[in-house]
Amino acid sequence: MIRRLAWFALGVALGITPATTFAQRKPPAKKPAPKPAPMSHDTMSMDMAMDMGNGMPIPMPPGMPMIPGLVGLTPPVQSFLPGAGRDPLRLPAAQPTRITPLRNGDTLDLTAMIVRRTIKGHTFVMYGFNGQVPGPLLRVPQNATITVRFHNRIDLPSTVHWHGVRLDNRFDGMPGLTQDSVRAGDDFTYTVKFPDAGIYWYHPHVREDIEQAMGLFGNIRVDSPDKSYYSPVNWEQTLTLDDLLINGDTLIPFGKESPDFALMGRVGNTLLVNGEPKYSLRVKRGAVVRFFLTNVSSSRTYNLSFGGAPIKVVASDVSKFEREERVPSVVIAPAERYVVEVKFDRPGTYAFVNAIQAINHYAGEFSPEVDTLGTIAVDAAAAVPSYAAQFSALRENSDVSRDIDKYRAYFDKPPDKTLRLTVATNSLPLATVQFMNVDTAYFAPVEWVDGMPDMNWLSTGKQVRWILRDESTGKENMDIDWTAARGSVVKLRIFNDPKSFHPMQHPIHLHGQRMLVVSRDGVRTRNMAWKDTALIPVGSTVDLLIDASNPGDWMLHCHIAEHLGAGMMTMLRVR
Repeated sequence: MIRRLAWFALGVALGITPATTFAQRKPPAKKPAPKPAPMSHDTMSMDMAMDMGNGMPIPMPPGMPMIPGLVGLTPPVQSFLPGAGRDPLRLPAAQPTRITPLRNGDTLDLTAMIVRRTIKGHTFVMYGFNGQVPGPLLRVPQNATITVRFHNRIDLPSTVHWHGVRLDNRFDGMPGLTQDSVRAGDDFTYTVKFPDAGIYWYHPHVREDIEQAMGLFGNIRVDSPDKSYYSPVNWEQTLTLDDLLINGDTLIPFGKESPDFALMGRVGNTLLVNGEPKYSLRVKRGAVVRFFLTNVSSSRTYNLSFGGAPIKVVASDVSKFEREERVPSVVIAPAERYVVEVKFDRPGTYAFVNAIQAINHYAGEFSPEVDTLGTIAVDAAAAVPSYAAQFSALRENSDVSRDIDKYRAYFDKPPDKTLRLTVATNSLPLATVQFMNVDTAYFAPVEWVDGMPDMNWLSTGKQVRWILRDESTGKENMDIDWTAARGSVVKLRIFNDPKSFHPMQHPIHLHGQRMLVVSRDGVRTRNMAWKDTALIPVGSTVDLLIDASNPGDWMLHCHIAEHLGAGMMTMLRVR
């Protein structure tokens, strides 16, 4: 019924009479009408279904033509790609990540630079830190303090944000709040302390939709002095998950003055692990592998599994979980990190996959979609030593629970602040407005793919304003006045409005502090880890408990890069 209503309204929106609309949908007497082909990144057509005139064509999935009212339109911004006019052959080729061990007091030179990358046989001009994509994997001991001399050698202003690290506010990398943007050719020196063990990452906080998407990201492993902090394993792997939007041999340009793809963020059609299209690993039978996972994509949320191999989730953003758990798969939103351990019992090949439920907004249908990100080849010879017994055990992390115990008395306190997530638009194409009015007849709690690439591409930060609205004052985004006393415990309630113009999930990130997800839709979280990013599905209400112990002015924002670029941010002052 919902699909019928959607098609009815869409027909009206496109100027097709209701009779015609339903006549087109009427199936043959005894033969079901063919369903639209399911979206697949492996089979996605790189050819436009229609003539786009002078517009930059974007890849449309098979069976999903561009809406006639949008054909020929282009985003109302100039196009931008890195290194305009540069000869790719004269640029250094991007190198794989190298591990950079650092001790307390060490100094690192970190240079954002223009590099050449070849992906699936096509060469692009992109960015990298120290010529590497991902950037250097920094290995530092817990409580170490390092100096980072940042050199901006790309063609945009930039900064470095140390994501998830509870550091000195002056070095948070937030332009206009904690520092000025570092202009092209200039330098800035950061002092970074790492108080928490775990996996973190660094990236620019200027036009993330461009700079991060083009390769400026890297991980930080903060090692606990406790040698038993994690269980023993045979292998450790640090994986960054990313996607690029490519049409044939061309990167889809970015909006120069403002992000395009502002409605649901830029979702790529080429999935990458550690900057490459296919990931591979070879281990021995029975090996236990610990994966440190980071999602650096602009907008894509993943649902990851390893070919049926058993998975144990160990830790997330800022700490281990109170208890290790077995899970069938791991959902990881942009900017989140998860630490999982996987045991490969049988010889053979295991597929590392992203298995999600795609949505075709045009047909009002959901369908399964599986993308293979890589493979793990398992030899017949047994892994030595065997860590089967340690993998079978589910550890209780009493140190984490004791730490959280100090905050349990605040779990049921009334919220100190309630934010509603919504969106406002102006001057979008009429066909987009009409279609979106229909689209709200149904929604997905999480949109795993871009189900409306034409409309999404044409929306920019000039027409779309994503909003964090203070329910008590009505103030929005940076106009919200929010101060907490240092050492206080703040409860933040966030409601993601399903009745907005375009309901969509938002990964909400808080700088410089740590927080607990204490409940979702009134249901208490039964196993917690300290977080800095929490996914808020459409229609959900999520309660976050913030340990406001780090003084300064800290951003809270959606980590979908285009939503941030369209204003979805506010600030928490801790005094």
